[in-house]
Amino acid sequence: MGLSGLIIAICSLFPGGSDCWLAQTMNHVKWNGLAHHDTIFPLFLFLAGMSFPFSYANQVASGRTPLQIYTKIFKRAFILIFLGVVYNGFFKFDFASLRICSVLGRICLAWMCAAILYINFSARTRAIICGAVLIGYWLLICYVPAPDAEGAAALTMQGNLIGYIDRLITPGRLIYDGGRFDPEGLLSTVPAIVSAMLGMFTGEFIRIPDEKISGSRKSLYMAAAAIAMLGLGLLWSLVFPINKMLWSSSFVLVVGAYSLGMFALFYYIIDVKGWQKWTLFFRVIGLNSITIYMAQKIFSFSSVNKFFFSGIVSHVPEAWGAVVYAVGYVAICWLFLYFLYKKNTFLKI
Repeated sequence: MGLSGLIIAICSLFPGGSDCWLAQTMNHVKWNGLAHHDTIFPLFLFLAGMSFPFSYANQVASGRTPLQIYTKIFKRAFILIFLGVVYNGFFKFDFASLRICSVLGRICLAWMCAAILYINFSARTRAIICGAVLIGYWLLICYVPAPDAEGAAALTMQGNLIGYIDRLITPGRLIYDGGRFDPEGLLSTVPAIVSAMLGMFTGEFIRIPDEKISGSRKSLYMAAAAIAMLGLGLLWSLVFPINKMLWSSSFVLVVGAYSLGMFALFYYIIDVKGWQKWTLFFRVIGLNSITIYMAQKIFSFSSVNKFFFSGIVSHVPEAWGAVVYAVGYVAICWLFLYFLYKKNTFLKI
């Protein structure tokens, strides 16, 4: 919603500018490695997974049948896939170059598979499935290069098996390496299922009554689990690098640790300590996250921003003008969501 652009603009006011470490972490890494910007997508998937144990319990309590629950899961998946394709330019009707893979598509497929596993298997069995998926994916990606790699290593953009699978069966356009690779491809969605499952484990844990495990102890246990996952992920990265585009097993664990650790912190602050008044700014965004994601693609918030702030920008130095525009963009997006919030209007899928 523009916060990364604001941080980069502010950094540009100081020595080092957009080359400083803080500004650099507001962009995705090109291949191996991790920047803050790389945590947003898997964190969203983690949170989508975390909400399902609550949703499922409510549906069961309200008397919904298994068929009704599955129908809702598949309907949600279909809508998210379609919105992802719309985001990629469906209404241009240029289907030959339309990208089918999308962020929303990966979220829906990973969440859907994780939800089905949640309904049908115990926590212990699901934990074993998570381990098997991450290990199997590691062995497959590291040791099976694409048959058409022409000598490229298995862990490169040119030689990985993920791109090969998409080149064989995914319709439409792939966006990297001259149309040969997509970071939201089909095969790399498999470990993303574990990202959603980690969220579901967390939601399941949070639902344990406080009489059995207090909120403070829940926060402590989640923080300890995050540290353990981080250590395992960093150790794994020595042989399977942290890589968002491949959604590597080490990436799943390291960013899963970040997601769980951040949730443990804010759960303690908001739910355990009860410090909630400051959260309005973030609740307004979170309750309509898909709305603002899609709206920025459909509507020109930048034009509205220029309409209101171009006068100020014309009277300040260029570097400060970038800050003004960045602040204005975030403000306009937030006010749009606040209007919907006050009208009790939310896009729920």
